[in-house]
Amino acid sequence: MTKIEHLNITVPDIDEAIKFIQIVAPDFKVRKDVKSSTSHRWTHIGNDECYFALQETHLGSEPESPRKSYKNYGVNHIAIVVDDLLRVESDLVKYGYKRSIDTPVEKHRKRLYFFDNLGFEWELVEYSSQDPAEKFLYE
Repeated sequence: MTKIEHLNITVPDIDEAIKFIQIVAPDFKVRKDVKSSTSHRWTHIGNDECYFALQETHLGSEPESPRKSYKNYGVNHIAIVVDDLLRVESDLVKYGYKRSIDTPVEKHRKRLYFFDNLGFEWELVEYSSQDPAEKFLYE
């Protein structure tokens, strides 16, 4: 079975990215954090199955203007399955994170979209069925 092992994302602030990820994925731990005085900082945060490889821009580089989701090429949002969507939502709201789009009511999954403080959009999904015919039913 094919599955995603990691995503490598350049972010403007690794600590801010870690803060958000640990709210939505409390089982994710920092596995490696390299702070180099001659290069860029990078971190792996995840569990035993998958992780996010976060890196800051290389020293001396100037990031280009912010990319606009759904308008420019690139990642539009990052989806992650959570065990307790209501808890995650409550924690995100408590820490001041902003919601994105509304989602329709679906029989076998609940979804919420939030922006982190770096401008990335996250889709948070909780499934009530493990049957792929029900999980991925586009109602």
